[in-house]
Amino acid sequence: MSLIDRTRSVLGHAVEVYRGTAYERRLSAVRDRLDEPLRVAIAGRVKAGKSTLLNALVGDRLAPTDAGECTRIVTWYQDGHTYRVLATPTEGEPRQLRFTREDGAIEVDLGDLSVDDVAQLDITWPSQALRNVTLIDTPGIGSLSEQTSRRAWDLLVPDEEETPADAVVYLMRHLHSNDVDFLRAFHDVEVSRPNPVNAIGILSRADEIGVGRLDAMASARRIAERLSTDANVRRLVQSVVPVAGLLAETAATLTEVEVAQLRRVAELPVAQAEQLLLSADRFVQNMPELGLTTIEREALLARLGMFGLRLSAAMLRHNGAATATELSQELTERSGLTQLREVLGSLFFERRDVLKSRSALLALSDVTRVCVRPGSEQVAGAVEEIIASAHPFNELRVLSSLRAGWITGKAPVVAELEQVIGGSGAAAHQRLRLPADATTAEVTESAVEALGRWQRRAESPMTPYELAVAARVAVRSCEGIIADQRRPR
Repeated sequence: MSLIDRTRSVLGHAVEVYRGTAYERRLSAVRDRLDEPLRVAIAGRVKAGKSTLLNALVGDRLAPTDAGECTRIVTWYQDGHTYRVLATPTEGEPRQLRFTREDGAIEVDLGDLSVDDVAQLDITWPSQALRNVTLIDTPGIGSLSEQTSRRAWDLLVPDEEETPADAVVYLMRHLHSNDVDFLRAFHDVEVSRPNPVNAIGILSRADEIGVGRLDAMASARRIAERLSTDANVRRLVQSVVPVAGLLAETAATLTEVEVAQLRRVAELPVAQAEQLLLSADRFVQNMPELGLTTIEREALLARLGMFGLRLSAAMLRHNGAATATELSQELTERSGLTQLREVLGSLFFERRDVLKSRSALLALSDVTRVCVRPGSEQVAGAVEEIIASAHPFNELRVLSSLRAGWITGKAPVVAELEQVIGGSGAAAHQRLRLPADATTAEVTESAVEALGRWQRRAESPMTPYELAVAARVAVRSCEGIIADQRRPR
């Protein structure tokens, strides 16, 4: 029986145990959640670019990116057959709200509700990108309004109940003390608690690090790599990815009209184009002969920023026939969004069943702890058995211990251990450091060699105890890869 099926089974038993109590509905909802898309929350400090990144991931300008009242409310974006906005008040029943969509973003009319009256908004929007993931946009941490800032904490680090998010994407412009405090709240050695393996760090607004220069993203990548290898950061998130959020959002929604306007800049002599793009003021005010109005220039600047303008002009200059689709693909790649999607795929989506089971078992564990009734002890025992015996949870526990520095050894050995147990992705080729197109025979041969190495380490009396325990988990991972390769296709 698979991990998700075992989790579903124990939840079914728990629903019967708590039948007729206040927990029956909650546990039924947790069980239903196993069949829903993965829930990923986007969090970070004020003005970190959370809504902009959400729009880039969806490929549509849905979330408002200004400082409007709805940006102070936890907002869920999910796929559905109809367009709907549902408000859950702090008191009373959920109600549908009227909304409009102007200039891309959804504008919600709260009616007689104030921001403080609304616990969360649920926006249902037919979207291919939202079919496999529900995105949760959270208010900024460190807001001048304590109540607004607490909304993200209450959602992701609740005092009593489990967090509704399966994983977190955390945006930072640099590692602020507030970021550290918030992310530390996810750190727990137990797999049934949130921990660093379900969090990814984003070095947001990465193009601003190099003040909009064409090499800004290269500088941002170097900073992200340093952060990813920093011992303190590794305890908080799995990886740090640099993303130019504004460029990524615009690349996903670029129009042919905008490309035609950008081409006018690209067709200028290089020296004139460089002078025009020295600053935002120059771009808006200089060279009336360019044929773009002030409003058009301001709109381009708002959509692309100085980095995006310079990059687009340079790319069009070298490929004058580029269409909106072609330029969009190039800008998406340069923005870091492609890399982020790959990281999300390998660390979150390929591990979705593990993350959803973890969230469900956390919820069930809390219920059995606070409400003891006939049969609840058996449910709690079943939860402990799943956590102790399920290999994916053992991998997560070892990965968390590695990131915390509790498992030590020679650097190449520790690096290989992290890779084999899925620290860089759950796919076989990622675990074995093979190319994505490796053949079954190549994967099997590499897995057999890795199995031998980790068996020797697990059995060697010279191996430290913590590493030996982790080595046995690596052995099981290698055995799983080999067994999977030998299954009929």
